[in-house]
Amino acid sequence: MASFVSTHLFLQLLLVISFFHFSSAARRLAESDATQQPLLFQYHNGPLLSGKINIDLIWYGKFKPSQRAIVSDFITSLSASTPPTAAQASVATWWKTTDKYYHLVNSKKPSALALSLGTQIVDETYSLGKTLSNQQIVALASKGGQKNAINVVLTAADVAVEGFCMSKCGTHGSSKGASVDGKSYKFAYIWVGNSETQCPGQCAWPFHQPIYGPQSPPLVAPNNDVGLDGMVVNLASLLAGTATNPFGNGYFQGPKEAPLEAASACPGVYGKGAYPGYAGDLLVDPTTGASYNANGANGRKYLLPALFDPSTQTCSTLV
Repeated sequence: MASFVSTHLFLQLLLVISFFHFSSAARRLAESDATQQPLLFQYHNGPLLSGKINIDLIWYGKFKPSQRAIVSDFITSLSASTPPTAAQASVATWWKTTDKYYHLVNSKKPSALALSLGTQIVDETYSLGKTLSNQQIVALASKGGQKNAINVVLTAADVAVEGFCMSKCGTHGSSKGASVDGKSYKFAYIWVGNSETQCPGQCAWPFHQPIYGPQSPPLVAPNNDVGLDGMVVNLASLLAGTATNPFGNGYFQGPKEAPLEAASACPGVYGKGAYPGYAGDLLVDPTTGASYNANGANGRKYLLPALFDPSTQTCSTLV
């Protein structure tokens, strides 16, 4: 991990903005180099996700239907059938940056990844209780598809998860699934928690004031839900990491135990001109005053993190 030399206040702020770089297991606390040395992403010869992949959502705890719609519309937006206009930044355009990783693996015949919304499982009875271990998260994830699937576990605001708010905002990894047609497969999984009441200053920035650093006013959340809009930011980041480093041997920089991945390499960057404490120059809804950088399905607006562009070795933003 790069060393950081600057004032103590600047360090505290960077720790918040980069709150938990993703690894194959977690978004961990990370420091950033004050000189902003170029990142050199490496391909570790493992498979990337490819083909038709369903994203199954496992809702654990109480979520309103309107909250579930924020996330499901985001997933649907990843593969919009109607190409966006040049003037309209979209979720689908944001996701297309991940295509560049596939072209680097095989420029002559790059693999294609087609994501679609799969099954949604709702567990409002807290079947495993309100305090979950990492192993229980994997157990919940296994309720989704066992083949060609990314199983996403979303925990409600009143659910405590091992390490949540202390060392991570979400996780991604993989697990051995059940045998399908006599063959064993691995499924990829993601977990993201609703931080609204537990640690919004850590896991829902910039929609909440950070716990350290300059206390500039938080941005208005595009879907008027600090917890869910924060979950979308973390889900988007983890989804990019899952596609390009699903089994811990794909694209990343740094140690395998705490690597920088496609989104975690660009902490705190959402628009051009971003710097520690400032998310960047964003679009603003004239009616609600909400900040966003991507248009989605059903008239949705989202704020999505910058993705590392392996072809330019820079963080790529929509706006």
